[in-house]
Amino acid sequence: MKQEVYTKAQIDKLGNAIVFLAGKIPSMTKTKLLKLIYIIEELSVRKYGVPFFDLKFDVWKLGPVSRDLFVELSSEPVLLAEYIIREEATDTTVIKPKQQFSDDEFNDTEIKLLEEIAEKFRHSSANDLVLFTHRKHSPWYLTAQRNGLLEYFESGQMNATDVEIDLSQLLEDQPEKLLFYKDHKEFIQQSKRLKS
Repeated sequence: MKQEVYTKAQIDKLGNAIVFLAGKIPSMTKTKLLKLIYIIEELSVRKYGVPFFDLKFDVWKLGPVSRDLFVELSSEPVLLAEYIIREEATDTTVIKPKQQFSDDEFNDTEIKLLEEIAEKFRHSSANDLVLFTHRKHSPWYLTAQRNGLLEYFESGQMNATDVEIDLSQLLEDQPEKLLFYKDHKEFIQQSKRLKS
């Protein structure tokens, strides 16, 4: 498994997005936050043809999940240490903001998307969000189906995989957006290589 390297800008953007969401949505659990981060990414690609965070999401039984974010939220934060506080509650982990939200990392369209997600899913449970991300024809569902994983998840024989969800599948019927998405992903990879 390839280790992901994150730029300071990526960490700041993710950290501030979490601060925003945790400030708008009461009792932000780890599972709910993991789902919301994915939903932001999916909707950004679907609407605008660009990833919001450029995180890698894998097909897990309760996924999609960014493995690195899952690890970050499951123990004392390292990458996001200046942004969040984890509090253990009965059978769950609650994520709280550690600082005030800063919009420095976001354009107006991104702020609007964050507001839309916070409003739309404010009262949704983590289970509601799992059902939303697992809907038929969703990237999670189609990827799990193509890779023969649905039966293993349903039978309880498997919980997690390294199978990545390719969000470009959202744009297969929109060639211009798909080209824009691929160019943007290549630009991000080039930028990371230059900074490392």
